[in-house]
Parts: sequence; C-alpha cells; structure tokens
Amino acid sequence: MKVIVDTNLLVRIITNDDKNQAKAARDLLKHAELMVLPTATLCELCWVLTRAYGLDNQTLAKVISGLVGAANSAVDTDAVTIGLKVLASGGDFADGAIAATGRQAGGEQFVTFDHQAARLVAKAGMPSQLLD
Repeated sequence: MKVIVDTNLLVRIITNDDKNQAKAARDLLKHAELMVLPTATLCELCWVLTRAYGLDNQTLAKVISGLVGAANSAVDTDAVTIGLKVLASGGDFADGAIAATGRQAGGEQFVTFDHQAARLVAKAGMPSQLLD
C-alpha cells in the first residue's frame, strides 16, 4: 500500500503516548510500499512536538531526518533540506519549507514580517525580504 501520512500517526509513533495507536501506526508504515510525508505534515509535526511535547530544534531535526531517511519515504526534498537548515540555525522548520515550496511554485523571494525568519531563510540560501 502507498500511504499519505497524517501528523497524528507520526506523533503517536514518536511519543508513544497511546501504545495501541503507536503500534498500529508503526506496523502500517513499516509495511507500506511507499510512505508519503507531505510538507504540511512535517510542519505540523514540528509545531506539535515543540508546543505540546517540548522538543528542541536539535531533537526535531533528528526526528525529521530519521523519517525522511526511511527507505520507503517520499518527501519534497528541497522543502525538507531548507526547512532543516532553518531549524539548525534556531528557526522554524516551517519557514524554510514554506520558502522552498513557494520557490517551486514560481515565487522568487520569501517575504515576511518575522525578522528571524527572514534572516534564517536567507542564511539557508533562499532570497528573503523583511517587510517592515
């Protein structure tokens, strides 16, 4: 089976906060022919793990790298790469992923009111503009 993974499956696996659901999710993903990890799922996962479970950026980066490194995973590689660069610099994975997916859709520059996001997205190699 080729599955598109929702955030709640990943949260169950990572936190093991519901042992039955965690096992069901692990079993499903382990046997899936393809595990599609949409960028939105990864962004939401970072938000949930940070806000609800208190994970830091370094731990988030390990979690995401582990997921996208699975033999059966399919992801937007550019979005994950830029997202991880921003995350490693102390920012939000989502800012980098948004910039990368925007570029793929034809955008030329990431524009934001967020000073840190603008700086870190630029540092990750994406054109960025701070709007004051």
